Amino acid sequence: MGDVVQAISNIVFRYAELVDQGDFDGAGALFTHARFRAITPAGIRTVEGADAITHQLSSTVRRYGDGTPRTRHITTNLIVEAGDAPDTMTCRSYFTVLQAIEGFHLVPVIAGRYQDTFQLRDGVWWFADRLVMPDLIGDLSHHLYVSPFGD
Repeated sequence: MGDVVQAISNIVFRYAELVDQGDFDGAGALFTHARFRAITPAGIRTVEGADAITHQLSSTVRRYGDGTPRTRHITTNLIVEAGDAPDTMTCRSYFTVLQAIEGFHLVPVIAGRYQDTFQLRDGVWWFADRLVMPDLIGDLSHHLYVSPFGD
């Protein structure tokens, strides 16, 4: 079970690393067999598959001169458990996104929770579903082109 927990944890951390590097193709590829959902005031917004998730990230997340969003996604408190179906696992975690750009000091811009499901496919663990639940929302104007909340 320890190897599985490490594999799941690595996928969660890899997503954060790829987004912070501005590698939206790589982040999207983690969701090749998955959907990505986010709770908004208008309801749950759903995007499915690598190409759609890559497009969603590319069209909403700002990248600066160095090609990155100038963020650090800090993911903590991972609780990894067996899923309801065979060859599935779940993970609940917290996230905090820090951002610093020129003229804008280092601040947390959003914090919340991830509720993830993973599926084993041909011996490799993949995201099957991610639900993003924002809890604390700061100034996202330097992080996103548009509000994810429709305001």
